[in-house]
Formats: sequence, structure tokens, C-alpha cells
Amino acid sequence: MAEKKPTEEKQPSEAKSLTHAEVAKLVKREVPILDKETGKPTDKTREIAVKGDEVLSFKEYDDHVIVVTKDGKKLRGEK
Repeated sequence: MAEKKPTEEKQPSEAKSLTHAEVAKLVKREVPILDKETGKPTDKTREIAVKGDEVLSFKEYDDHVIVVTKDGKKLRGEK
């Protein structure tokens, strides 16, 4: 039998993996705006930044990243 040679994946030298803090900067979380008088949510929302310590896991793709936060939310951010 012929021996199978292990295949080596070639990584481009310019490609670097992102850190949790770098990925967090790419992702925004949508939250409801609260009414100042009643404290109840309104129909409007705003985007707030995700912090690096909130990121549980992430996956990089060519044009975007998918982030899973510690509270179980799955968020998408563009590179």
C-alpha cells in the first residue's frame, strides 16, 4: 500500500486571527429605547457596542463575523 502523506494547509501570511476585543468592535447589539418617564420600552431601538468580555465564541468568514455572547445571543458583524 502507498503511504498517505499528511496534507498541509497553507495560510496566507497576511491573514491574522482576530481577538475577542477586535471582534466585539465589529458587532453591535440592538436594544430597545426606554421611555424616560415610565421606564418601559418604546417601539424604537438603538445599537450599542458589544464588549470584549461579553464574547463567548466567534467564527470569522471572508466578509463577516458571527459572535456568540455569554448571554446566548448570536450576532453578525461586517468586516
